[in-house]
Amino acid sequence: MSRIFGAIAQNGYVVRDIHQAMDHWINVLGVGPWFFVERVQIDKFTYRGQPSSIEMSVAMANSGDIQIELIQQLNDAPSMYLDFLAAGHEGLQHISYWTNEYQDLYDKALSLGYNVGQEGQIGGEQGRFAYFDSQGHQPGTVIEISDLSGPKRAIFDYIKKASIGWNGAKPIRKL
Repeated sequence: MSRIFGAIAQNGYVVRDIHQAMDHWINVLGVGPWFFVERVQIDKFTYRGQPSSIEMSVAMANSGDIQIELIQQLNDAPSMYLDFLAAGHEGLQHISYWTNEYQDLYDKALSLGYNVGQEGQIGGEQGRFAYFDSQGHQPGTVIEISDLSGPKRAIFDYIKKASIGWNGAKPIRKL
């Protein structure tokens, strides 16, 4: 438990081939079902304070209380995902903390010296997210905060519920 951010809610993996990654999690690790979005509709996205027209696919599944997110960037727009891949990495890129008090947590992180590397929103104001820069740290230590005060909470709850007692049926589901 982080004394600053709370409990880790999600591990985010940046991958080159999301279908291959889902296959690994399903067939090797037995995790699923996966909820897949071919092209995420992002309302706005900035990388290091500048607008960026990122395109990406995302898949999400739960393993217990932890959501696993797979991200494949589909274009070469500037992002921390692309930076991660360009540095020769693939795999765990961030850990995410979820909050109903997004602005308070965002302001607290800034007051503690965290710097925003990228941020955006999906599905309106209550779909905000921010990734705080972790230059000088090992891969997988980027911190994301995500606003759950809107409809995102219901989607994430649905994904978690689907994982409980999953029997392997319909391993990939479009979201």
